[in-house]
Amino acid sequence: MGLRDTLFGRTKQVPPNLDSLFALPQAAITLETELDLVTSGQAGLLFKDGSGGATLATDQDIRELLDFGADQDVTLATDDLGFKWVLIKDPDLESLVTKIHAANSSMVEHGLGPRLLCAVFGFVPKAPPGEGSVRIVYLFKTGTFYPFAPTGPTQRDNELELRVRSFLGADLPMEGDLTKWMALWNLPVG
Repeated sequence: MGLRDTLFGRTKQVPPNLDSLFALPQAAITLETELDLVTSGQAGLLFKDGSGGATLATDQDIRELLDFGADQDVTLATDDLGFKWVLIKDPDLESLVTKIHAANSSMVEHGLGPRLLCAVFGFVPKAPPGEGSVRIVYLFKTGTFYPFAPTGPTQRDNELELRVRSFLGADLPMEGDLTKWMALWNLPVG
């Protein structure tokens, strides 16, 4: 980015960092041993629909781009804010991570990388009710993770989120800026 871009407020798109995703299966071992949390078998990829050179007009376009075909464990949804979700079910966390990474890579290859927002992986208590469910959110632009522990329609368990961060800090690149720990209400990922 040059001086002219800075003066006129233009910013350069940052390519998504996809490789940090592969640290999650190892971190899941820590979640299970320290907090008794295991994968829910659900993950989601959140991105902006949009216009411009590279567009995805229909859900079928998305399926074809991501090469999921008629896989029954992959669904598409639009949330209440108009963002698109690719939702994947698989009881194996490594497989979930691989599928999310493949979807991300495919979108980047087709010029849609700047539209990627985050990936979300669900974790639930091994022995319910436990301490509560947690979603591990992966921010593509920074290549960092943060925990989100919703307890109701607009409530979250900040204490549990901080505990998760303290245990996963050695396993995952955690987002240090707490203001970036966005609340993702009405998540389609359980």
